[in-house]
Amino acid sequence: MADPVDWKMARRVASKVAARQPFADTYLDDQIVADFDEFTAQAEQLVGEATGLWSTSGEARARVAGRDMWIDANIASFQRLLRPLLDKMGDKMDDGIMAPVGSKVAGAELGAMLGWMSSRVLGQYDLLVIEDENPEEQDIVYYVGPNVVGLERKFAFDTREFRLWLALHEVTHRAQFTGIPWLREHFLGLVQGTMDSVDPDPQRFLDGLKRGVDMKRSGEDPLADGGLMGLMASDEQREVLDQVAGLMSLLEGHGDVTMDRAGADQIPSQERFGRVLRGRRQGTRGFMKMFQRIMGIDAKIMQYQQGEDFIEAVDDAGGPELLDLAWLGPENLPVITEIRDPKLWIARMEQAQPEIA
Repeated sequence: MADPVDWKMARRVASKVAARQPFADTYLDDQIVADFDEFTAQAEQLVGEATGLWSTSGEARARVAGRDMWIDANIASFQRLLRPLLDKMGDKMDDGIMAPVGSKVAGAELGAMLGWMSSRVLGQYDLLVIEDENPEEQDIVYYVGPNVVGLERKFAFDTREFRLWLALHEVTHRAQFTGIPWLREHFLGLVQGTMDSVDPDPQRFLDGLKRGVDMKRSGEDPLADGGLMGLMASDEQREVLDQVAGLMSLLEGHGDVTMDRAGADQIPSQERFGRVLRGRRQGTRGFMKMFQRIMGIDAKIMQYQQGEDFIEAVDDAGGPELLDLAWLGPENLPVITEIRDPKLWIARMEQAQPEIA
């Protein structure tokens, strides 16, 4: 069976797009490795105290990575996560001359996205891998060394403060997925359900393009919610994507708010760090801005601010106790419409839990 994605092509393109790594001779020195080992452990304690979420999976492990290592880790995650979808698509691929061409195009597109992201991402909690494969390579908090060092030098950041601040965000994500027993399985179930419902029929692509043209004519933005993925999705898939978007916005907003609250007494420069990173998220222009929109990365960037606004609105309405209701079960998670209008979620929680009203 033909593989719809040429993974070797993806790897080559990603490495080329990632380009030369600045500070390649310094990002793996003993100091940065020691710093992230120290600050990841410290962040676990601070995050637990601030949120009440404590990992049930043991101590977090930090790994300082170059861009190529980050690319390899994410390609492995994509291969595992997308396997059911790719098997379905492979069954429908022609065995003729165009099949390898299509797989190379898909590999090049994925590689371009990962290569660009590898030059921007600072840290990542590795969630996407499947539990029974290479357990020693799972549950890792990654820090992309050359990007961290590059930003520190560009803006003259205090390195110890900045590295602890980054660790707080990524460790918060780990606390979410390893401290809330049902959350990892629920998230992967949503993603897997989306993949299982994908129709590989080319007509779906044509229907999506027609929908985009119709939306454009009526004054709507066809790429506003999830880029091409959202545009090509069926009504059933869009419902699941709304759940995924709501969950990711909640988790990203919670991560951003927690890193500031947990680090308030430890990181005097965190307000400046936040200003720089917010500007960095929003500062892309030209071709790269369009690339972000097509791939749905724009929607990801919006998740941070919408999630923060949601967390703050909920906190104002009922404090941490109200937000804690979101962690009780999947039925309490906000969907994207509730993220954008927190009063809807607050009202739903008050109805379900009258004692909080």
